[in-house]
Amino acid sequence: MKISSELKKIVFIQLCLVLISLPILMPVVQAQEEGRIITGTVLDETNSPLVGATIVLEGTSTGTVTNTEGKFELVLPEDVTSNVLSISFVGYLTKKVDISEQTQVAVSLELDQQQVEELVIVAIGYGTMRKSDLTGAISSVSSEDLKKGVVSSTEQLLQGKIAGLTVIQGSGDPASGATMRLRGGTSLSASNGPLIVVDGIPGVDMNTVQPSEIASIDVLKDASAAAIYGSRGANGVIIVTTKREEGVKKAEYSAYVAFGTVARHLDLLSANQWRAYVRENNLTSAVDYGSNTDWQKELEQTAITQSHTLSFSNNNESGGYRASFNYLENQGIIKRSELQRMGISLSGHQNTLNNKLKFVAGFVGNVDKWHPIDNRIFERMYNINPTIPVRNEDGSFTSIAGTNTENPVEINTNRENDDSRNRMLGYGKAELEIISGLKASINLSYEYNSRKGRLYKPSYAVMEGRSDKGYAQRNLGDYANAQLETYLTYDRTLAEQHRFTILCGYSYLYNVYEGFGSERRGFDTDLFLYNNLAAGQDFRSGDVYSYKGSAKLISFFGRVNYNFRGKYMLTGTLRNDGSSRFGANNKWGLFPSASLAWRVSDEFFMDWSENWLSNLKLRAGYGVAGNQDGMGEYTSLSLLGAGSSSYYDAVTDTWKQSYGPTQNPNPDLKWESTRQVNIGIDFTIINRISGTVELYDKKTSGVLYDYAVPQPPLPVPKHIGQCR
Repeated sequence: MKISSELKKIVFIQLCLVLISLPILMPVVQAQEEGRIITGTVLDETNSPLVGATIVLEGTSTGTVTNTEGKFELVLPEDVTSNVLSISFVGYLTKKVDISEQTQVAVSLELDQQQVEELVIVAIGYGTMRKSDLTGAISSVSSEDLKKGVVSSTEQLLQGKIAGLTVIQGSGDPASGATMRLRGGTSLSASNGPLIVVDGIPGVDMNTVQPSEIASIDVLKDASAAAIYGSRGANGVIIVTTKREEGVKKAEYSAYVAFGTVARHLDLLSANQWRAYVRENNLTSAVDYGSNTDWQKELEQTAITQSHTLSFSNNNESGGYRASFNYLENQGIIKRSELQRMGISLSGHQNTLNNKLKFVAGFVGNVDKWHPIDNRIFERMYNINPTIPVRNEDGSFTSIAGTNTENPVEINTNRENDDSRNRMLGYGKAELEIISGLKASINLSYEYNSRKGRLYKPSYAVMEGRSDKGYAQRNLGDYANAQLETYLTYDRTLAEQHRFTILCGYSYLYNVYEGFGSERRGFDTDLFLYNNLAAGQDFRSGDVYSYKGSAKLISFFGRVNYNFRGKYMLTGTLRNDGSSRFGANNKWGLFPSASLAWRVSDEFFMDWSENWLSNLKLRAGYGVAGNQDGMGEYTSLSLLGAGSSSYYDAVTDTWKQSYGPTQNPNPDLKWESTRQVNIGIDFTIINRISGTVELYDKKTSGVLYDYAVPQPPLPVPKHIGQCR
């Protein structure tokens, strides 16, 4: 049978269509052969998507990972026998999901506290350590957990965040810093504040760092942890680590505006209540000035605070940089108590020689300008008669004679007080891996802080201004710290069970401070303010002064960490400090410490508790740290000073200033020593509740204190007292 040409054409066209459709039909056929498709979303404990979470069909090699939105799609084989998905992510507990009757799943993973401790790195001074390996009392706070809101001093970030650390804001003055005490005070006259370490540089002013640039803060509480800082670690150590994201290229801007008011007023008599009290008690001498004045509200304002931060970063494995700029304006709830702060932070790092040689350099600085408040306004505000008007009818301030009756609004208004403060920190670091596990590090830093004070009380000011016919004052004080620290670190693991980390180093610190000031009275005009002290015609002895001092601290230090099977840990430190501040017989001091830890939860006899007790660690430590801050640089020496009288020099036929002993020598003067015993328990229950219980005994001996003695000097005891 012959096939017509028309039929041949039709068959040819159909064959072509089939061939063209094969690529389209194949995925459908493949999907039918492989079975159903499972889709889903994986979230973390905060319901944020987990990128890169692993999804595996249990018992098979079929699996996938989540995308940037935490979503996944998994095509199951046709002959699948398992109906359970295993979903995991580093630092989280693995979760199993039954998919026998569902094709869409939504999973929230829970943190694995034990793995988190293994991953978290904590700064311990001249190095870092995994949180799980700590033997001392150390607490850490990440940037996400620091205090949020209006922060005018960096110390405020830690308020309520660390057990045993008290952060107190002394006043509502936005320019005033906060006071920190870690496990109570230890000294009568020396410093009670903890040592601040910024990016490995000890002794830095914490407010040099912008709050927005802090990545984490680690607090060394007990002497076994703080003894690595020797004569400066008696009050604990706070280690600040600034941000440096790896593999990030971005620009960020953040800002906030806040409004502040007085939370609570003192319950004082109003004008009408005052009048009623006068009538009821028949106080005939009381004077009613006819006004209704709330002196507290007259001095207050609604404080508007604004902060703006702009940052740039570009980092990768070989190097990078970060730059940040910040502006803060805080008006304060008392009129004229405004603070303005501008800050800058620059850092860069470079890795070379296959990451065996690393360089880090940075600069941090800020400038503060503010108007200090005369605290006498509060005393007047609480005592002054509420019937007195703020101003007279002619617009001048009301002035009532008497003790504590000066007009507080006039005091706050009729004075010009402008202060400024500059803080700067520059540093450079280098780290070289000499051989596997052996690293050499060197840190160089220079810190400079200065403060300028400017004050003028015009001739019409009630307090001091009228009596002095105008009063002007200017002063400048600054200090600088130059520091060199170099150390070797050797990290070695033997037979996958024994891990040693050995540290030894040398530190040199040179501190110098100086300043001067001048004041003058008797101005013919108030136009100059504090800018022309020479225009004042009334000058007196003591109106001009200056000072300068310096000190050195040289140290040798070492530390050994030993870890056996991750269950038994031991740390020992030793530091030898030599300080120019102390007597010839006690220039050097030794500060030892030792601590150990036992992870009980990893023992075989604790298998019964693995479902609810994921971590249980016992710690114990003993250490001695010192305190040399707060004492003068020349306290151990015999000093001369200007006397209160003068004498006649017959040779020159002039009267000269007399000088005499002002301080006796004390060659046995030494630092305070704080001994501390610490016992701690770390635990994690049902992977949700984590906590630490600490028991410590802290005792300070050789307490430093100044007291008057006769001349010639009497014997001075080596240890003046104890503080516990």
